[in-house]
Amino acid sequence: MKIAVVGATGLVGGVMLEELAQRGFAHHDIIPAASPKSVGRQIDFAGRKLTVVSPEEAIAQKPQFALFSAGASTSRHYAPLFAQAGCTVVDNSSCWRMHDDVPLIVPEINIDAVRPHHRIIANPNCSTIQMVLAISRLHWQYKIKRLVIATYQSITGTGIKAVRQLEAEESYFAHHHVSSSQLGETMKKELADQYQPAYPYQIFRNLFPHGGDFNPDGYTTEEQKLVDETRKILGDPSIQVTATVVRVPVVGGHSEAVNIEFHNEYDINHVRRLIAETPGVILADDPAHNLYPMPITAHNRPEVFVGRVRRDSTQPCTLNLWCVGDNLRKGAATNAVQILQCLTSRL
Repeated sequence: MKIAVVGATGLVGGVMLEELAQRGFAHHDIIPAASPKSVGRQIDFAGRKLTVVSPEEAIAQKPQFALFSAGASTSRHYAPLFAQAGCTVVDNSSCWRMHDDVPLIVPEINIDAVRPHHRIIANPNCSTIQMVLAISRLHWQYKIKRLVIATYQSITGTGIKAVRQLEAEESYFAHHHVSSSQLGETMKKELADQYQPAYPYQIFRNLFPHGGDFNPDGYTTEEQKLVDETRKILGDPSIQVTATVVRVPVVGGHSEAVNIEFHNEYDINHVRRLIAETPGVILADDPAHNLYPMPITAHNRPEVFVGRVRRDSTQPCTLNLWCVGDNLRKGAATNAVQILQCLTSRL
């Protein structure tokens, strides 16, 4: 089987290759593709060297499947070309997610939405994936009315530039014995010679309520994704969703505080059991022993971790929980490869 990975030299693309090697695709013909500046580069995969090619060359090799993680503009141009060549595309960008004729898939929830005629399948946003997986069985049992979400998102969601910015800032503070928490303008200019900033503000010793671009209504595109994608994946446009996205100086994964109002009253013990029984979810919830999920818990793990499950005492039928997942794994690469596993199992 031939499988192309478009965006293979990027942060998520590299993890996709790792997931392919770990999930039964090590001996297949993997075709890494990337932008012209990376063409010809050698990358490691399952003990062998692969040569990066252009997307055009990848299409010419006629892969049966392609995993995309190269940004919305690249996907918009190339995904239809791969599809026209008979390839099934699993796309990690935001480009196709809200198209009516493109299924938006978390395999544990709605893989049955994929039909044989679908040539482009969308991978949801990282923060959406972990949350809907954690709450999916609760929705099926008690029917969700409203979600209030605050995310604490890893800088890895922005890409390698953000990681370099954090590392450079952290190193600067350590080596220059900076006493203030804030970088001065002179310090910023010195650091600008080392990296191209991913954010308009320092991220070390800081956080900011900004993910994506701001829409006219004051919400960001990252926040709107949580609204639209949750409704589509759970198949219920009536769910009310409001969110605040926060970027934090963490590399291990995304964390989310979720307040859930149900239409129906629930039993807290049954809620815990439903969460624990959800495939791909681990309940880590023992406050008496300080057991709760953290980004370091989820780092490099494929599961979503849930804890701090408790009743909201301010109104009926309402629950609070905390969920954490590695945004490069289940939030991106793992979910995409799991979709691929489901598709190949049908062959």
